[in-house]
Amino acid sequence: MILMILRIYMSDKTKSIEDGLKSLIEQTYLIEKEYKILGESYANLQKFTQGIVESLGASLWAISTDGEVVLSNDKAKQIMGILDKINMQKSTQEIEFDNRVYAIKITHSMKNQIILATDITDEKRAARLVSMGAVAAHLSHEIRNPIGSISLLTSTLLKRIDEKNRPLILEIQKAIYRVERIIKATLLFTKGVHIKAVEFKLENLEILCREAINQYAFSKEIEFKFSGFDGVICGDIDLLDLVFSNFIFNAIDAIEESDDESGSVSLEHKFENGSHHFYISDSGVKLPSDAIFEPFKTTKLKGNGLGLALSLEIINAHKGSVSVQSEPKIFTITIP
Repeated sequence: MILMILRIYMSDKTKSIEDGLKSLIEQTYLIEKEYKILGESYANLQKFTQGIVESLGASLWAISTDGEVVLSNDKAKQIMGILDKINMQKSTQEIEFDNRVYAIKITHSMKNQIILATDITDEKRAARLVSMGAVAAHLSHEIRNPIGSISLLTSTLLKRIDEKNRPLILEIQKAIYRVERIIKATLLFTKGVHIKAVEFKLENLEILCREAINQYAFSKEIEFKFSGFDGVICGDIDLLDLVFSNFIFNAIDAIEESDDESGSVSLEHKFENGSHHFYISDSGVKLPSDAIFEPFKTTKLKGNGLGLALSLEIINAHKGSVSVQSEPKIFTITIP
């Protein structure tokens, strides 16, 4: 009897332990499931936060009190070196780094410093161009009338001067021609380009280019090759003359700056796929690595940096495009 009671007791005890273990296992699975859900939620939150950080138009860092970067986006990783130039004691500042300008803003979140670096290079450049353009336009207006008077005077002198002095007056005329072109380019650039498109023969454009070459001063023997300048094109011939003479003058200057005693400039026209393609090449020095179409920026010994920038605007106004190849050096102008 006692043995039977003991067996019943042990059976109940065992069942109670089994039920307890079963409950513990179920709770463990439940906790594990909740932990997994919590982990997924945290991962999603991290992903969401990182997405927000990456979508910012600025570089972002979170810096701990010991100076460790605890968070950064891809933009920030590309310019990590800028951190060494930032004054952490100033909440706002401007920093130049790797030929770019950044606006820096520093805030605090809990114990971390939050640093935002916004690239404002284009805004600074635009402001600089507006300022420089205004000054250039003012100067152009100031010297236009005196230059016109000098031009008229040289034309009069040519009719009366001795033949031995004629070359000197011709050189003065060429210098005046160059100044007049700079004035025209500056005023066009600051006022904006407006084309008057008409159909004209391409051979007329070649004639204008050759006349411009005769007005340009250079010291070396240069061969000019024109090919394919036949047929017709629709455009503003005066502005296109300005474009092509700009490219020709740049080619002449490149040859003048080279070590060679002579050189060649080639202009080729092809009509393909419904568009006019002009290929301009020269044997002069290589193109600079900088942005060659940026206004008021030039590496040439002479020039104001407006020629190519204005040419690009004129071609864009014709709904065309300009592309450049460095090796070999070829400019391609495409006009529909």
